[in-house]
Amino acid sequence: MDTMILKKVRTVVSVHVLALSSMAAWAQDYPWKAITLVVGYPAGGSVDLVARAIAPGLSRRLGQPVHVENIPGTSGALAAARVALAEPDGHTLLLGSPAEVGINHLVSRRRDGYNPLKDSTPIGLIGSQPLVLVAGSKTPVATIDEFLRATAEAPAPMRYASSGMGTPLHLAGETIRQQSGVRMAHVPSRGAGAMLANMDSGDVDFAVMVLSSALPHIRDGKVKAIGVTKLARSAAAPQIPALAENARFKGVDAGVWFGLLGPGKLPPATTTRLREDLQRLLKEPELRKTLEAAGLTMMEGTDFVPFLQAEIQKFRRVVEFANIRN
Repeated sequence: MDTMILKKVRTVVSVHVLALSSMAAWAQDYPWKAITLVVGYPAGGSVDLVARAIAPGLSRRLGQPVHVENIPGTSGALAAARVALAEPDGHTLLLGSPAEVGINHLVSRRRDGYNPLKDSTPIGLIGSQPLVLVAGSKTPVATIDEFLRATAEAPAPMRYASSGMGTPLHLAGETIRQQSGVRMAHVPSRGAGAMLANMDSGDVDFAVMVLSSALPHIRDGKVKAIGVTKLARSAAAPQIPALAENARFKGVDAGVWFGLLGPGKLPPATTTRLREDLQRLLKEPELRKTLEAAGLTMMEGTDFVPFLQAEIQKFRRVVEFANIRN
């Protein structure tokens, strides 16, 4: 072999060996500085709540401060990009949810953007919250059967609100439409407050909301709960039926989940350390009590990678059915 070629090969091999050595050193020493836990939404929302609930326990177990950093914008895409581009050393992590992790890349017109299966390392699932289909006080519907009858008899498609185009709530509404064949038209809104205002004014008939956000308004009689969008009733509100109890909705299974992710190519030893510490943390009674009180069903022990793959396939079918594009 030519001497120059041999020198080039040795140089390439040396670079790879050094890179692997650095990654091994990272994994052995991890963590050696403060950890940033990135949230793609403003403070006070459900994702932020989960991040701030687990941060102190992670800090205690990892032996380093864990700081929550809110980077709101574009349904969590800015936060996902921030973590995807970070050094894969385990010191920048994402508290992810379906929009930024599973949906955004499917509805984006760009084909070179964030890919969750390549640009992130799933570490562990934390929990999930059901969504709920509600009717406004001015809509004469309070049960699943009345919902089916009203949407069938209305002269035009009845209107439902979600928190925005391409959000998990929008996809849940389209899943309801796809599974049952009901006629509904989507009206994107900016958050729970706007959805409630639109129902109160009669501009929309229904809304898909996160159950924990909707419960106070259900109890106050401002909206009427038709059914949760999971296969079974929620322990947080067992009086509300699951839509899937009706044969027309037997395939409706949608919710909002929360998981911990790192940048792509996170060293296996670092991933294992984080995964094991997270699993131990989620078994602590005090944290479980806090998260369950916020409406979460715990998901520790669920294998994140196949779960995420299945969720993306589910989202893809709904996106194609409804032709959702941003």
